[in-house]
Amino acid sequence: MMKKDRISHADRMAVFRDQVDIYPVSCQRLARGRSDRQWLDAVLSGGARVVQLRDKESPDRELLAKARYFREQTRQAGALFLVNDRVDIALLSGADGVHLGQDDLPPGKVRRIAPEMIIGLSCNTEAQARQIGEMARKPDCPVSYYNIGPIYPTGTKEGLKAFLGVDAIGAFSSYSDLPFTVMGGIKKEHVAELVAAGARRIAVVTAITAADDMAAATAELGRLIRAAAGKE
Repeated sequence: MMKKDRISHADRMAVFRDQVDIYPVSCQRLARGRSDRQWLDAVLSGGARVVQLRDKESPDRELLAKARYFREQTRQAGALFLVNDRVDIALLSGADGVHLGQDDLPPGKVRRIAPEMIIGLSCNTEAQARQIGEMARKPDCPVSYYNIGPIYPTGTKEGLKAFLGVDAIGAFSSYSDLPFTVMGGIKKEHVAELVAAGARRIAVVTAITAADDMAAATAELGRLIRAAAGKE
């Protein structure tokens, strides 16, 4: 399905809604000496149906080369590929989408130049969830999905010291029917609690990047999510 050269936003979101459970996000500096390319090969081997390249340190040309490698490998695996923050890198690499923070380019502006891409948006407060709900009620809503977090204490998100807690999942998601992910300090022992609160797509960094066996960690997290959701 993902092997087509041109694919619509609707087709991409069908994969996101129906096939995504574990959502691995890269962070090479936390991967215990392993490269982002090794990380990617591992998470795809573990069955991930979406990956996000998060790299705030590489020079632009190196980042683009890495993104193009991610694009080729995810295409072969039939998985979605998103780039964190960098709309230019997402477009130049042919990514399926981009994930934006609250201080990044406005989703509406991005949608105008990338009509078929998935656009994710971070959501760190209930006020932001309310704003996303207002956008979702419009026929031209630019946001494809949003991320609720950090749920638990985390050291991977600079500038966010507080955490939301599990109750935020129900509160934030009540404002719209858009699909969402949850993120922030999540470990495998949290999965049942998160799914019980309404989460179906769980994004993680260190739970995979810091694992001894990244492929096995990816596969285990996916199985736990599906089992908690009654899909296995």
